[in-house]
Amino acid sequence: MTTYKEVIGTSITNIAGDSPTTVDGDVWYNSSATNFKFNLTTSFTGWTSGGTMPTGVNSGGGCGTQTAGLSFGGNGAPPSETATYEYNGSSWTAGGALTTGRKDLAGAGTQTAGLGFGGAPGTLNATEEYNGSSWTNGGNLTTGRREIAGGGTQTAGLAFGGNTGSKTNATEEYNGTAWTNGGNMTTARRQLAGAGTQTAGLGFGGYNDGVSGGYSGATEEYDGSSWTNGGTMNTARNQLGGGGTQSAGLGFGGYSSPPGTHQNATELYDGTSWTTSSNMATGRSGVRGAAATNAAGLAFGGGPPDAGATEEFTSGASPFAAWSTSSNMGTARRKLGGAGTQTAGLAFGGGVPAITNVTEEYNGSSWTAGGNLGTSRSDLAVGGAGTQTAALAIGGDTPSGDGITGVEEYNGSSWTNGGVLSSPRFFAGGAGTQTAALVFAGNDGGTNGSVVTEEYNGSSWTSGGNMATPKAYTAGCGLQTAALSMGGTQPAGLTSEEYNGTAWTNGGNMNSGKFALGGLGLQTAALAIGGRPDPSSATEEYNGTAWSNQNNLNSGRSYLAGAGTTTAGLAFGGNPVTAATEEYNTFGPSLATIETT
Repeated sequence: MTTYKEVIGTSITNIAGDSPTTVDGDVWYNSSATNFKFNLTTSFTGWTSGGTMPTGVNSGGGCGTQTAGLSFGGNGAPPSETATYEYNGSSWTAGGALTTGRKDLAGAGTQTAGLGFGGAPGTLNATEEYNGSSWTNGGNLTTGRREIAGGGTQTAGLAFGGNTGSKTNATEEYNGTAWTNGGNMTTARRQLAGAGTQTAGLGFGGYNDGVSGGYSGATEEYDGSSWTNGGTMNTARNQLGGGGTQSAGLGFGGYSSPPGTHQNATELYDGTSWTTSSNMATGRSGVRGAAATNAAGLAFGGGPPDAGATEEFTSGASPFAAWSTSSNMGTARRKLGGAGTQTAGLAFGGGVPAITNVTEEYNGSSWTAGGNLGTSRSDLAVGGAGTQTAALAIGGDTPSGDGITGVEEYNGSSWTNGGVLSSPRFFAGGAGTQTAALVFAGNDGGTNGSVVTEEYNGSSWTSGGNMATPKAYTAGCGLQTAALSMGGTQPAGLTSEEYNGTAWTNGGNMNSGKFALGGLGLQTAALAIGGRPDPSSATEEYNGTAWSNQNNLNSGRSYLAGAGTTTAGLAFGGNPVTAATEEYNTFGPSLATIETT
């Protein structure tokens, strides 16, 4: 029989267990399990929510990359037509204002060396250059126009198409000082998207009144002197966003047939043809983009409904973690309790806005009704304790507005009374299991922030070590002997604290202050999700030492519940009152077994 070594020329490594590396394609013999194993990478392709813009804009200019994007101008509430915003991969901050306020302009370059040109009102020829903090005037376009597309860099820019009062095919090239005429496009059009460089440009989509409905899917490629036709888009559209290169283009959003359709369709260009990819969460036109390639894009602005929305596109990423929407709960609510895992979650109580006793169970795809709480309550301990078949509902607030000491235990079908707390507790943090639980902080007997900790042994509560800082509206996770408190009203919602079963010590500060948030995971692998300032979609991950920003929730909310782990998390409910459910998954190297005979 031919052996692996005779065919491949290399023997397989013999390891008693799993490989110490996570390199995709690694093959080894696991002598402990007596089988062959290999690393198989699971990749992610799709859109995830990014940080919301301070001011929503429509039909502005954009350039840069997914982690260093630039938005400028656009149509929105003043001073949006001069406003500039910079994106760092998670949030937007204000930059220097444009000299000339405008919309329907084009952009090129990077966040620290940007170029904006053309636009409306009228048919502007003004060009401005951005240095990372302020705009200065550059050379004017030869032909003023709005609804224009562009590409290239600040010192080698490309402008093409647009509206001069009628559609145009004019192309111009910028050398960092002045514009000169280039080769005309094959098809005149406006409201198109652009990508690529001055010598390898890409123009696609747009409005061409010579085609049905005016919506165009035509693509053209520029070689530095002339345009040639490329592959046609699958969805003809105008007012779309785009980015990338001539051989790795990205097109998304836009306006299409039938009239009134705001597209969420995404397409990828390989230099020859377009293929459809994952849809955006929000269909919109007038959207703008930033992308170095079609594997990492940024979409922002546009409308309707939310001109401040930001989405990030990632293709073939591994490892990668992101939130995806799942089935809604049967009852929309906020300030609810939660427990369990991503495939066996539990939601109970909360405000709808009337306080409820409703319980629901999640099986990894949908929610079904469980046994009702004995006492309707909201503002329960956040982070909860236990599993879907052995959970605790700790404290909370009653319909009369009074904090309660009552605790209930769930056995997978019904709730029964457990041991009572020493004092009323609501907006507290929780952690642990049904027979070894922890509750801490919260509003205690009317005070706005407590240091009190209590431990549960399955029948009664006893005092634990006090927290370092009084707080309420915090979230918790972990075990009774290894718990984590995150966020809260004091001080500024930045702090986290760690509990070792006896005493609390300070952990790493969060990147952004928040309260009324959700929490899940363990002390050394936790997620802080949503919260106030309201509504937040932010997600942060804790490794036992420091917090790092992760991909945002698809819908911003506070007073939500969480369950599961940092690799398989669950978020549900929240304020604004919602039934929305999202799953958090990490895509990355996994192990597979080679079948042998």
